[in-house]
Amino acid sequence: MSILSKISVINNNESVILLCGKESSLNNNYGLSKAEIDYIKNEIKVKEKKHVVINQLGRLVIVQITDHQKEKFAELETLRKAGCSMHAYIADAKLKSVTIVDVDGKEAELLALTEGLVLSNYQFLKYKKNKEKELFSLKNINVFSKTVSASKINELQIITNAVEISRTLVNEPANFLTATQLSKEFRKMGKDAGFEVEVLNKAKITALKMGGLLAVNLGSIDPPTFTIMEYKPAGAKNKKPVVLIGKGVVYDTGGLSLKPTPNSMDMMKCDMAGAAAVAGAMYAVAKAKLPVHVIALVPATDNRPGENAYVPGDVITMYNGLTVEMLNADAEGRMILADALAYAQKYKPELVLDFATLTGAAIAAIGMSGLVVMGNADEKTKDQLKQSGFNTFERLAEMPFWDDYDDLIKSDIADMKNIGGPYAGSITAGKFLARYIDYPWMHFDIAGPAFLTAKDSYRPKGGTGVGVRLLFDYFKNNY
Repeated sequence: MSILSKISVINNNESVILLCGKESSLNNNYGLSKAEIDYIKNEIKVKEKKHVVINQLGRLVIVQITDHQKEKFAELETLRKAGCSMHAYIADAKLKSVTIVDVDGKEAELLALTEGLVLSNYQFLKYKKNKEKELFSLKNINVFSKTVSASKINELQIITNAVEISRTLVNEPANFLTATQLSKEFRKMGKDAGFEVEVLNKAKITALKMGGLLAVNLGSIDPPTFTIMEYKPAGAKNKKPVVLIGKGVVYDTGGLSLKPTPNSMDMMKCDMAGAAAVAGAMYAVAKAKLPVHVIALVPATDNRPGENAYVPGDVITMYNGLTVEMLNADAEGRMILADALAYAQKYKPELVLDFATLTGAAIAAIGMSGLVVMGNADEKTKDQLKQSGFNTFERLAEMPFWDDYDDLIKSDIADMKNIGGPYAGSITAGKFLARYIDYPWMHFDIAGPAFLTAKDSYRPKGGTGVGVRLLFDYFKNNY
């Protein structure tokens, strides 16, 4: 993890990134010669470049011009991506530290550029024998600014650390990250950040009659877990908690409805990305001491076709007593989420937000560019969440939630079936979940952006940590 620090003096022997509103801002030479400054200004003004790199034999000077766009959120995302581009230069030069200089006092722009640089420095090398050869050199990122406070820099450190923790959880293989190990990782996070963690074992889950979670776990030799995380500061603004729920399928073969391996099962260690998102958000909220009472629930298991695995046609009695005709064992995420959603009723929450890599239909609908959302929360809450989606560029696409879709999950022999028809798959999954709530709720299907098969700027190949920044932004701006 990169260490962020605010500094009060610029060392002109240090490599720097100069963030400017325009090329004429380069009045202070920052260790540049007149010829170099003239060259930079010409590249920006005449050739319309947005960033220019000067290599002074061991010292890099990178000048970045803010890209004024009509929509502010798009401008900030461009700067995050610019941070990623700069990371490539820094990595190539094997620099251990760099200073970002806020030349024109642009707080939001500086934080976005820094965020992109930090998130681009993430690596998952735990299982590499010679990891030192591949390890990025950058260790320290210093920030010089007259407008950005040290507390803002510290907050950015917390957020980026939380995203990196979430990414690592998603990247861990299933032969390490069992449901039991996942709950142990949550305990470590709670101890570090300052939130309470309770883990229900299989005996307790059985006593509670969480039929959905137990049914999915039937095919595994590893027991399920149900983790309850809670952060309740003394000065919480909300009288009733906000509950986060994350899908914790640590590996998904599809069960007896077996997935094909290429481009499907081979990536299914990522099926607990929803759990990683809510745990990462809990970590950031608690570490930053935001004044909000938050509870996170994670039902966790793997989904395999062994042992006494449940079969299509089985009828499962859920935690709240409703019955489900299971017709596809690969629609397992909604089975475990439903138990958690019903369990959340005990907290009388003011709002519940669930995150899950739930359906391929979400990817078919909007690709990898955003999160599919739906639910019954009021318009004010939806607008606040959508604004946070723009602020973090984890944009939300709301699906229709019309009553017509309820007909698609009707069962002849049970209260419902666990799949709909060939169309509107992400919506019928949401309609299934809606049977288990009695509170304001939004469902986030993160199947698209949670795990990438190729690097996308500051979002790496593999786990992206999607949802962590979105949730933190929502809590920070609305509580």
